[in-house]
Amino acid sequence: MSQRVSRRGFITGASALAGAVAGAAAIGTSACSTEEKQSKDHVVDFHGAHQAGITTKQQDRLHFAAFDVISDSREDLADLLQTWTEMARRMSKGELAEPGAMEEVGQASVPGDSGEAYDLPASNLTITVGFGPSLFDQRFGLASAKPKELKDLPHFAGDMTRAEISRGDLCIQACADDPQVAVHAVRNLARVGTGVVEVRWSQLGFGHASATTKGQQTPRNLFGFKDGTNNVKAEDQDVLDQYIWVNNTNSWFDGGTYLIARRIRMLIENWDRQVLREQEATFGREKRTGAPLGAEDEFDALPLDASDEQGNPLVPLDAHSRLASPVENSGHHMLRRAYNFTDGSDGFGHLDAGLFFIAIVASPEKTFIPIQSKLAKKDKLNEYVRYESSSIFALPPGLKDENDWWGRTLFEQTA
Repeated sequence: MSQRVSRRGFITGASALAGAVAGAAAIGTSACSTEEKQSKDHVVDFHGAHQAGITTKQQDRLHFAAFDVISDSREDLADLLQTWTEMARRMSKGELAEPGAMEEVGQASVPGDSGEAYDLPASNLTITVGFGPSLFDQRFGLASAKPKELKDLPHFAGDMTRAEISRGDLCIQACADDPQVAVHAVRNLARVGTGVVEVRWSQLGFGHASATTKGQQTPRNLFGFKDGTNNVKAEDQDVLDQYIWVNNTNSWFDGGTYLIARRIRMLIENWDRQVLREQEATFGREKRTGAPLGAEDEFDALPLDASDEQGNPLVPLDAHSRLASPVENSGHHMLRRAYNFTDGSDGFGHLDAGLFFIAIVASPEKTFIPIQSKLAKKDKLNEYVRYESSSIFALPPGLKDENDWWGRTLFEQTA
């Protein structure tokens, strides 16, 4: 049997194959070609100048996890990153987490794959890895190569951050169109990391709350508004080069970027008691269409200089869309990959739900921090949200071929 066993392929026995062929003959098509087409349609290329899962068409589900490294061995860390890369490369193709994971596994042996995604396609799975500021301390000899803007984010006005769901040495972002595929990816990477890393915190997300390609419809957040109408798209190459990708550092980080993660609790019950006029003034957009107040289409420019008959701005001065607009922030853009979340109810019967906000920028100091500082002080939306976590990670550049691995150039630069 091949060392690369597909999740679908390993369950295919002679009887199953015979049934599939008979069924295919009955409808005049080939079962094999259908499987191949499905595989091709649901696989995202793992290699490239930048990691997959950044400008990739945003998938519907997220499993994000941050890890602490509990070993002080540089060799252990490098070995784990190589192992993670090999496993992620396979899982992104819809294969088992480890080669031969189901071949001749004895009853007293531990399977090399947890099994919950055996019969599922790749589901556009992307696995993206990042390095936190704390990874560049004195433990692993990486301090000299720490990116200059990889620093814990400042405390913003109104932040109620919790240490237990913030920061971390490493992060894994797994996105897929099937939640079981995303969970399977993080689960198996965490499993093989036992003794080297431990999970610090994690977050599940659903119903992607931003669009990263022009072909995607703008999704809605849990407040019912279209979210990220003017998000940077994969097709905006000039914007990506200027505001998203790190360039010209002459280091391992060229081609990488910074990921900022913030868990934003939405005060759903408070919001649901507000009249429509109040809700639309908070966002500066119509709830049904997503159009800016005073405009007709979702993608019309914000009429920031327009006023009503009483002289009041059509888009209020404290509206979220105004304060976050590139026009109001010296033209700076950020790439959003946000997800909705709900974690049941809290002890008071309130829905524990909101937005797991992911922002990707080339310069946190020039882009994210100034924008968030302004929002923290002036945004009317602050009446209805609570910022509960704060993390930043450096995402290394993409992998060039089958022999490359996450962090290779970082370890070579600090050898």
